[in-house]
Amino acid sequence: MQRAKTILITGCSSGIGAHCARRLAGDGWRVFATARKDADLAALEADGIEAFRLDYRDGDSIAELVRDVLALTDGRLDALFNNGAHGQAGAAEDLSPEALRDQLEVALVGWHDLTRRVVPAMRAQGGGRIVHCSSILGLLPYPWRGAYCAAKHGLEGLALSMRMELAGSGIGVSLIEPGPIASRFTERGLETFRRTVDAERSFHAKAYARQIERLTGDDAHASGEERPEAVYAVLARCLAARRPKAHYRVTRPARLGAAMKRLLPAEALYAILARQE
Repeated sequence: MQRAKTILITGCSSGIGAHCARRLAGDGWRVFATARKDADLAALEADGIEAFRLDYRDGDSIAELVRDVLALTDGRLDALFNNGAHGQAGAAEDLSPEALRDQLEVALVGWHDLTRRVVPAMRAQGGGRIVHCSSILGLLPYPWRGAYCAAKHGLEGLALSMRMELAGSGIGVSLIEPGPIASRFTERGLETFRRTVDAERSFHAKAYARQIERLTGDDAHASGEERPEAVYAVLARCLAARRPKAHYRVTRPARLGAAMKRLLPAEALYAILARQE
């Protein structure tokens, strides 16, 4: 009997992670999925997915996850899909060091810690796939999203360096770079923003009010968002490729943004982006 391929997917409480976990399980993969809340873990397990608690801020949590998963697979892991995080919004001047540090912990440092811990198992088995769910904001700056841009720009540099370092090992490293995807990401980002930024006392209070109205109004989901299925389709293609690419862009805005960066002079590009909210 052929062994089912194994994949560890983080951030599976909803959105991209939850959808990809269930779709890959349906494709015959043995999926190990992570979430933080009991209800989300129970929902995954009800669908036949092996679920684990993970907090990217906690090195012990990361080490325990890898140890537990490898114990269930005789030390093998075919793929890792790093996906879980939140998006810290706010003008750079309004971000406390603690808020910025937390963004980097959950969207860069924790991802790195998990990734480095699975590499030895992949190397021992002769190969594997590491896929990171980055963002078009890993390629472009964007106003009011400086912390998230910092995390994703850092992820791009770290992942591409690792891709070069692992050349010839059989371990592929790829970045999926989505634009807007319909999920709870924006909702959770607003919760984080309200908890960490004093919007009413900020110099940027009026700009914040406009953004919150846009993100919570009747047209909040009419901004060209695609469904999580769009990311799953690209992830499945990346996992199946003999030679996975470094970059996979998802959604028209992401492809357009990458083209603009490639074709426009830097100052022209930044002027266009500066007008966005």
